[in-house]
Amino acid sequence: MQNKRSYSSKTIESRFEVLRVATAIGISLLVALLLITFASKQPLNALKWFLAGPILTMRNFGNVLELFIPLTFGGLSIAVMFQCNQFNMAAEGSFFLGGLGAGIIAVGMKMPAGIHAAAAIAVGALFGVVLCVIPALMKVKWKANEVVSSLMLNYVALFLGNYVLQYMLFDPDAGYNASHIFPRSVRLPVIIPRTGVHAGIFLAIIMVVVTYLFLYRTKWGYAIRITGQNQNFAKYSGIGVGSTIILSQVAGGALAGMGGATQVLGMYTRFSWTTLPGYGWDGILISILANNNPKFIPLAAFFLAYLRVGADIMSRRSDVAPEVVSIIQAIIVVLIAGKMFLDTYKHKMIVKNSQEQGREGSLT
Repeated sequence: MQNKRSYSSKTIESRFEVLRVATAIGISLLVALLLITFASKQPLNALKWFLAGPILTMRNFGNVLELFIPLTFGGLSIAVMFQCNQFNMAAEGSFFLGGLGAGIIAVGMKMPAGIHAAAAIAVGALFGVVLCVIPALMKVKWKANEVVSSLMLNYVALFLGNYVLQYMLFDPDAGYNASHIFPRSVRLPVIIPRTGVHAGIFLAIIMVVVTYLFLYRTKWGYAIRITGQNQNFAKYSGIGVGSTIILSQVAGGALAGMGGATQVLGMYTRFSWTTLPGYGWDGILISILANNNPKFIPLAAFFLAYLRVGADIMSRRSDVAPEVVSIIQAIIVVLIAGKMFLDTYKHKMIVKNSQEQGREGSLT
């Protein structure tokens, strides 16, 4: 007689997380569809544009890919920091400073094509590191709460960026608050005609692979994950907890800064950000959807980008406001963050699996 296959508790936990995310997405989409149905005078038309609009034309699908790029960087940045159990919210400010750093190099230096863009992205990554590492240092040295300090630093970054834009980069001929025009040598080329999809998408995909390998195939990534799971165990295992925390924030800040630089060089001809772009905040939701695993970040980023573009098209083609996406996001976060959501089902799975393993052991 063939025995049923049994699984380890770790495998059940990981499968449960996938189930919980999928269920949360399904419930949130169902609620959104019900809201659209009751709120619209032509619900079928609204649903058509919301669900199918992003793939009906190449331009619409291009909009999804354009948004996918910064969302991927934002998700990767947060995932690395969350893997270390550090809730550093400075990724938003790092994204902004990354764009600012790229703008400074774009306007202030002349270099050959290719080298210019690479230098601008590298400086953007460095700017992102500087901001994200400050809350980490404050926590390691003085036990300061990283959530509070990082949230405050986002606005320090914003006001500093506005000052630099107004008094160092400002072009009086622009007609609005913006820098001088970027030279062609620094702009990222468009790779899909009649869209804004640029070469930064390749960098985003490369960084997904690099981040995954860093976290799961290097001793530094192992230290980050162990520190995030149990700091005391990491400490007694000989891992430098303080330096590991700082390393995770350096990596996360670099990814956020790189994302900001890539977004500015790929989608703009001038640096004109006067508010925080929001991709760092979006990265939190993306990282939650991906369970902080870099290999799932592209799927989560594409999902959110698709929803955003679909809601935007729906708002222009029907009588439903695009804020329906905010409702979906809120429901997903509440359900996934709720520790009791599907918790009973998880325990039943573990108990059933243990009983099967016990029966198999008694038979042998």
